[in-house]
Amino acid sequence: MTRITYSPTEELVIHEIVEIGKDDLMRERVTPAGTIPLYWVNGILFSFTSLPMTDDVTKDYLRGKIHWLEVHYARMDKYVPVISLDEEEFKQKMNIRVIDTSFSPIHKEFSNWLKSNIKNK
Repeated sequence: MTRITYSPTEELVIHEIVEIGKDDLMRERVTPAGTIPLYWVNGILFSFTSLPMTDDVTKDYLRGKIHWLEVHYARMDKYVPVISLDEEEFKQKMNIRVIDTSFSPIHKEFSNWLKSNIKNK
């Protein structure tokens, strides 16, 4: 019989957090090949960049420690599955998918931590 082990993340290390405007956050997700989804949880719209999987990062990962190099976020009270960016530069409306990650324990904990540790403007 196969043994299954669940090993959840024990620590999330964020190296930089930047609040930016929602339109700027959407612009980041536009590529020549299309758009990259954003994440939403608990009123926070965000994207993150992970560190490259070097030997040290892989060792941390296997020990339950994840590194996010950079998080960009904007506040968005209500979840919507698609948001649109309409700019002259793109010659068309760009639709960006938004993934509701409210079911993710790490994303929920991140949003709670962010709200209690970053002062409101």
